[in-house]
Amino acid sequence: MKRALVSVSDKSGLVPFVSGLQQAGWQIIATGGTQRLLEQNGICTIGISEVTGFPEICDGRVKTLHPKVHGALLARRDMPSHMQTLRENSIELIDLVCVNLYPFRQTIARDDVTREEAIENIDIGGPSMLRSAAKNNASVTVVCDPTDYEKVLDEIRCNGDTSPEMRLQLAAKAYTHTAEYDMCIATYMRREAGLNEKLFLEYDLKQSLRYGENPHQQACFYAAQDAGSFSLASARQLQGKELSYNNLQDANAALCIVRDMSEPCCVALKHMNPCGAAVADTIEQAWQKAYEADTVSIYGGIVVCNRPVTEQVALGMKPIFLEIVIAPAFTDEALAILSLKKNLRLLEVDMTRTEGQQMQYVSVNGGMLVQQQDTQIETLTTDMCVTDNKPAADMYADLQFGWTIVKHVKSNAIVVVKDGHTVGVGAGQMNRVGSAEIALKQAKEAGFTKDLILASDGFLPFDDTVSLAAQYGVTSIVQPGGSIRDNDCIVKANELGISMLMTGTRHFKH
Repeated sequence: MKRALVSVSDKSGLVPFVSGLQQAGWQIIATGGTQRLLEQNGICTIGISEVTGFPEICDGRVKTLHPKVHGALLARRDMPSHMQTLRENSIELIDLVCVNLYPFRQTIARDDVTREEAIENIDIGGPSMLRSAAKNNASVTVVCDPTDYEKVLDEIRCNGDTSPEMRLQLAAKAYTHTAEYDMCIATYMRREAGLNEKLFLEYDLKQSLRYGENPHQQACFYAAQDAGSFSLASARQLQGKELSYNNLQDANAALCIVRDMSEPCCVALKHMNPCGAAVADTIEQAWQKAYEADTVSIYGGIVVCNRPVTEQVALGMKPIFLEIVIAPAFTDEALAILSLKKNLRLLEVDMTRTEGQQMQYVSVNGGMLVQQQDTQIETLTTDMCVTDNKPAADMYADLQFGWTIVKHVKSNAIVVVKDGHTVGVGAGQMNRVGSAEIALKQAKEAGFTKDLILASDGFLPFDDTVSLAAQYGVTSIVQPGGSIRDNDCIVKANELGISMLMTGTRHFKH
């Protein structure tokens, strides 16, 4: 008679699975709570202590770590010496192991978890049984995922046992399961111990992409276990073509911008830089202002709204070629309008605001850079003003908006703002005055020539940007400060009647 050893924390689907094994003539060995559940459901089992001849000890910490368990799993059926050893020691074979592990990840996710609780949820016997069974997959079936129960049962019902091909696949899954488990434990313990000499990352394949940045590059999209809010990894695509590598990069950049906004906000983005962004009292107003900020560059771009897309917004988007529209929701009327554009991707993304600092990972040749995401935004105050000229009270809203947007523009970054929306964006130039020229000329061409706000992500290295800004109607500048020529910029601003705020914090984005 074939024997199965069952010991699980996740008991979903377990009773039908074990019942099926028993109906197929298998004998069931079980431990602790697993045995109680099976017995309550009318399934006869053998307790693990009956197999080992030794009681569970240390509050259940030790129950399966025994030669009568691991010898029964590891013995090679094709080696007479192994089988002779089992007979001499009265060890009966175990042909299937069904094990999943103590909920360590779920335990440490609790805000109130103590180190003692975390340690008690480190499984020892479970990983050992999985590894023993997986190592001997030539003869032993190892099951750690409830989603595999049905296909295992199907093969046993048809053939009396699983196929070698299935056992190999299940063994690979078991090793993956224990590897992920050990990685989670190691990461937690190293954090508790204050060690950072290793970095373990765990991501699951979400999508194989048609290609990467260019057609000759292969690419995939992997998702973190807990993607959180403002994440494409947990987005729901309502319609449209499959997302590409570049789509995902752009969409992520757009989501990072609206994550910083509490007011109704709309951002149009192209090549990871905002080409139009706006805040307003309503999402309809924000959309209109963002669109009017740059009606040319939005073509083929991505739009993200931090409020549900309404019928009015959808009507505004309808005549424009867009790649993606992202929002926390779409009204039925908006969906009816946008569904006529079959290739337009519509994404619903959770935009719930949560606390906590996420990490950012960037690969370099042969290595990985890791940093905290730049989620900080300084609240601008009157004491940040360093010039004799002071901003009017009603200018602070635009100063704050410009300062928030400029951190999301590729350095060197300059953003020009008027009435809650961008009117000029200069991105990624090799010198700051070059970025300023692009942004200021764009504002002038759009008809904005006075009472403008200019925001810079890094300090102004010379006063030439101040002089240029004055020529284009800028009346207030916000920048980090920190240059050895800060005083030259302050003197020039005073001379030209411009107010200037220095925040003390820069926001480079490379």
